[in-house]
Amino acid sequence: MKYMAEDKGTLYLCATPIGNLGDISERCLEILRSVDLVAAEDTRRTLQLLNHFDISKPLTSYHEHNKKTKGEYILRLLLEGKNIAQVSDAGTPAISDPGEDLVKLCIENDVTVTSVPGPVAGIQALILSGLSTRRYAFEGFLSVNKKNRYEHLNSVKNDTHTLIFYEAPHKLRSTLESMSAVFGGERRIALARELTKLHEEIIRTTIDGALEYYSERPPRGEYVIVVEGALEAADEEESPFWSDMSIAEHVDKYISEGMSQKDAIKKAAADRNVPKREVYNEYHK
Repeated sequence: MKYMAEDKGTLYLCATPIGNLGDISERCLEILRSVDLVAAEDTRRTLQLLNHFDISKPLTSYHEHNKKTKGEYILRLLLEGKNIAQVSDAGTPAISDPGEDLVKLCIENDVTVTSVPGPVAGIQALILSGLSTRRYAFEGFLSVNKKNRYEHLNSVKNDTHTLIFYEAPHKLRSTLESMSAVFGGERRIALARELTKLHEEIIRTTIDGALEYYSERPPRGEYVIVVEGALEAADEEESPFWSDMSIAEHVDKYISEGMSQKDAIKKAAADRNVPKREVYNEYHK
């Protein structure tokens, strides 16, 4: 049977609260009430959310370990004209979430996908971090494998974007140790947990400062780690204008700009961090 575009259903990517249930949107509630099925990363957690808002809908699990078979099942229902909402445990689906694969599957099969915007933990942590928000890169979860983790960190070591990572509490210390080894302990960092909740906590410090902090306190809850970007390469590597000049050419440039010979020699010596006598002797050879 060939399905026409108008016969197909729509996949709704519904952002749900990351902590405070008051952050759910009216549109999200409207969609959850209207769809034929809700695909959830954790059906037990989503059932609590639906019950809180007195919504009764069929649920199906869709997570990292069943995304291939369950993705095909969800696609088949969409092709039959069913409307389906996909939700993650919290926040926006398809970000560090198997919803990414479901979106691709729908696009490949000409099924309409739309988003119902809402909270994103990484963005909330970024805007609260005090670090630059002009340019940033979302890096998600680091590998539990030490070699892969170091490869990932080394690949972004010189990135000038602010970097955003997610991390589980039991891996936080080892991740901070890896970051210290690769980025250096003085790199600024912000660690966010319990976002939008009563006990929201943002720690703004350095990587080594965070290591010291959590050496005395057990990490609790899921973390968003926001790391300052590397210094601009130009700031670190740009050569001074005189780097290809001889000392005589260096002094003559300052003289051509109106300096006296004495002041030009003094300025060139300061630029090169050498004694004035050395520049004087070289200039008068």
